[in-house]
Amino acid sequence: MKGLILSGGKGTRLRPLTYTSAKQLVPVANKPVLFYGIEAMAGAGIRQVGIVVGDTASEIRAAVGDGSRWGLEVTYIEQDAPRGLAHAVLISEPFLGDEPFVMYLGDNLLNKGIRPFVDQFAADRPAAQILLTHVPDPQMFGVAELCDGKVVRLVEKPTEPKSDLALVGVYMFGPAIFDSVKRIRPSSRNELEITDAIQDLIDRGLEVHPHLVDGWWKDTGKLEDMLEANRLILDTLARRVDGAVDAESRVEGKVVLEAGAVIERSVVRGPVIIGERARITHAYVGPFTSIMNDVQVRDAEIEHSIVLEGSVISDLANRIEDSLIGKNVRIYRLPVKPSAYRFMLGDSSEVGIRW
Repeated sequence: MKGLILSGGKGTRLRPLTYTSAKQLVPVANKPVLFYGIEAMAGAGIRQVGIVVGDTASEIRAAVGDGSRWGLEVTYIEQDAPRGLAHAVLISEPFLGDEPFVMYLGDNLLNKGIRPFVDQFAADRPAAQILLTHVPDPQMFGVAELCDGKVVRLVEKPTEPKSDLALVGVYMFGPAIFDSVKRIRPSSRNELEITDAIQDLIDRGLEVHPHLVDGWWKDTGKLEDMLEANRLILDTLARRVDGAVDAESRVEGKVVLEAGAVIERSVVRGPVIIGERARITHAYVGPFTSIMNDVQVRDAEIEHSIVLEGSVISDLANRIEDSLIGKNVRIYRLPVKPSAYRFMLGDSSEVGIRW
């Protein structure tokens, strides 16, 4: 069985961060989201993985390499533009051949991996197996309608959903899917929808097995979901302090402090992860915060946030919360009068000031 990971999306909902970085490489608990999918493939015993890439191909190639660190053989498949999930399957046929395969959306997270689903699919050999979960807002997803435990209809982002069962971003297919992706036509979004291709399998009388996911699943395409995924994964970490903590500091709970990181005259309250060479000085780092390598936090407070490499946060009067801060960002307060806000912000930035 082969694997297919889709990493060609533009990440418009995470701009401006994704103007300069692939959305699949934004870190959750200091690890790129894409790596969780790769690890899931390796954990399921899959050894040959194709990664569909688009505009950020060079960045993803640099991060993933040949896949050998996970015991995988990675092949890169170029997609000229985001044309739908079914289009990604279509252009991957030369790599996949006649083998069954697992398709994993590169910005999705499943907390328990995919091994049980892969084993079941290998044993049953249906034309497709789809993973489903109950959601409060099904109109935002591909939705499945079941009858007597069988999938009878799939609709992409329905205006009037007939169920609350959303398709999780992991699919398993046999080679019959290639005929279906060639038979369907672009949707109103001008994309080849994977829901239409699976519906074609159903209409042809082929077996599509549903499987309800046990545990959480996150599509990390939005800030709120990225922070929630960060929270969920941080809560699974075991305490490990490899960096330096001075006598005036307190490190409480599940805290991972990487080698070379320094905490001085500060309070760090887990779950938290702090990367290599980061320096926390006279500061507070609260629960569910991920701080990447080479970050400095001085005379400031932060919690429930993600801070990327090389950023500096200093001399703030109020706590930072619920934030995603990119690479090499500087957030600081100037001790001058008259008081004023001073910004240099890119397109699609967002600044929230709490009074």
